Amino acid sequence: MTKHRLIPSLRLNHVAGVLAGVSIAVAGGALAASPALADPPGSHALTPPAEAAAAAKSPLQIEAERLPKVSAEQVLSIAEKQIGISENAQGGGTKFQSWYMASPRAKETLARDGGGTVRAYADAPWCAMFVSWVGEQAGIRPTMGWDAYTVAHAKWFEANHQWGNVAKPGAVVYFAWNGGKSLDSIDHVGFVKKDNGNGTITTIEGNTGNGKVAERVRPKSQVVGYGYPIYTG
Repeated sequence: MTKHRLIPSLRLNHVAGVLAGVSIAVAGGALAASPALADPPGSHALTPPAEAAAAAKSPLQIEAERLPKVSAEQVLSIAEKQIGISENAQGGGTKFQSWYMASPRAKETLARDGGGTVRAYADAPWCAMFVSWVGEQAGIRPTMGWDAYTVAHAKWFEANHQWGNVAKPGAVVYFAWNGGKSLDSIDHVGFVKKDNGNGTITTIEGNTGNGKVAERVRPKSQVVGYGYPIYTG
């Protein structure tokens, strides 16, 4: 079975720390310690609940609050409407590839993966481009991420603490056909439609079944893990 990764010429010099959608800055400087001050009698040095809740939010959660309120069901509806779209004989010609090529992200990922030309995406495996396109159409690309390389996209979810092993509707699911569990073993990606409760999941995937968007039933034994877009609807 053909692996649904980005073609090798587009992913040389793979970088483990990846960006997709939005840049999440991590403060690297240590804070200087200040002398402890005793609280005056009767005072309460407790953080107000609203401030504590805000401080606990991740940068991605804060970003999600600026985006349209979108539910997992809405994202799955967009994905389902693409079922039946097929690539051409060269493995390209889809609107998902065309959209990615026209986006600024194409040049960013080319630079990250070792160069090449944007034109090369026209016939490249497009399962990750499909997931990214759906996020764009839903208006939540910054919390869905966007990439053409499945491994890099999965590592973006992990870096943003939105990674796990529970099949949830609307989650982005990553597969390794050999049953591997490392992110570097990932071959393919799609959306979870539902957990069937019998060791399988129903999915909606691009670039599957001879190069189409299709609904599939997959064994969980092939799942590496799940990326969780932030849904607020």
